[in-house]
Amino acid sequence: GTVMTDALRAANLLPTTEPYTAAGYAFVGATPGASIAPVLLSVTGNDAIVDWVVVELRSNTTTISWSKPALIQADGDVMDTDGDTYLNFPVPAGSYYVVLRHRNHLGVMTGLPKALTVDPFTTATVDLRSSSTTTYGTNARVQKGTVWCLPAGDATGNGAIKYTGSGNDRDPILLAVGSTTPNATVPNVYDRRDTNLDGVIKYTGSANDRDIILTNVGSTTPNNTRTQQLP
Repeated sequence: GTVMTDALRAANLLPTTEPYTAAGYAFVGATPGASIAPVLLSVTGNDAIVDWVVVELRSNTTTISWSKPALIQADGDVMDTDGDTYLNFPVPAGSYYVVLRHRNHLGVMTGLPKALTVDPFTTATVDLRSSSTTTYGTNARVQKGTVWCLPAGDATGNGAIKYTGSGNDRDPILLAVGSTTPNATVPNVYDRRDTNLDGVIKYTGSANDRDIILTNVGSTTPNNTRTQQLP
């Protein structure tokens, strides 16, 4: 559909402190360890929080001017950690490339810089769900119905989705459940190997985390690798 699952929030598995610093991401500008008020996690419906994300502003394709943690809602809106529906960055007015990252999806960047102003009454919208918003690189997003999405399945967090071969994303899921017990599950977790964000690491059966990897590299081309289109 057009709404993402908020199963992690519903199961009280979402952390109130951003997870990216612990995962090795180095913020530019923003102080690591940002936290949110627990009341934000009580919202349900389209505005329910699905997970933490990282948003970067780049002055050119490779230079990060500022990056900060944020929250993504079930309908795809990104909100600030204080609950504001818009993100604010302490950078000069100008044109910036906008990057959206998630811990087990491939990040994307706008294909063109976006003009941003310091006027508090003027806002800019970047809709990465829309086909009219160009993105950097080739096949940076995947289409689900009419909505363009971040490719899922990066269980290793290395910026690539790989089903077979060395360093693939399938093996970590199997190891988590037990290579001799592939039908087992690891429930109640906040873990990048949970590629479908339902709070369970699962290798076989319905709603498993392995199939998402195969889907995003191509079910008829399992040896393919899908690489994050960020310079």
